[in-house]
Amino acid sequence: MSERAAVRAKRPTKQVSLKMEHIAGNAKASVESEVERVNDKLAREHNIDDYYARSPLVVRWIEQQRLRIIREMVAADPDHRILEVGSGGGHVLQMFKRAKLTAVDVSEVFLDKARANLVGYDVEYIKGEIDKLGLPAGQFDRIICTEVLEHTKDPEAILKEIARLLKPSGRAVITVPNDPLINGLKSVVKHTPVGWVMRGRIEWGGDIFHIHVWKPAEFRAILERYFDVEEQRCAPNDLLPLRPCFLCRAKR
Repeated sequence: MSERAAVRAKRPTKQVSLKMEHIAGNAKASVESEVERVNDKLAREHNIDDYYARSPLVVRWIEQQRLRIIREMVAADPDHRILEVGSGGGHVLQMFKRAKLTAVDVSEVFLDKARANLVGYDVEYIKGEIDKLGLPAGQFDRIICTEVLEHTKDPEAILKEIARLLKPSGRAVITVPNDPLINGLKSVVKHTPVGWVMRGRIEWGGDIFHIHVWKPAEFRAILERYFDVEEQRCAPNDLLPLRPCFLCRAKR
């Protein structure tokens, strides 16, 4: 075979390779747009501002206890750089007005709500999935990820990235819902007069969007692959552990 013929023979291989790269790129973009679409749907159908302000009194009390535990675990200093992964409407970051904040979310709808709720704060807003953004390693004093991982396709990739982004002296505060207990309680409440009064509001938190369901011990076992757990507390309390909260230091 001549040299020119050999070149001609190789061209289809290069074209096929470029076509495959194009297809792979489109598939990746499709997955990313689907993640954004689902989270925008969650943001529109379950108004996060209403959830914190007008959900049933017992739900607001539970969430107030979760926020209190997060605030105490974060123990923020004014010079701290704090990242929230899945920042939603900014209600968690509102507790840390003196710190330098970074809000990351895949939903522009949620980020718009956060911008409205965090007027006057020092905040950088970033749209995207945290494990795909390529942020510089070791730049945050505190990272918060609360009630987010159960919505994600690959929670371990996110945990690994959180560990990478923490400073050596940094800490992460991570919470997930205890869905087996929550769902059991909801199934009981639905068959009572309270459930009749609440009707659709019993699902106000968007639990139907959860991909993963963990008991606290199951989630802690996953967490300890990437972190040393320094403290575990539950909201509203340890007798009713609906929202397990973990203070963590990245394994080095």
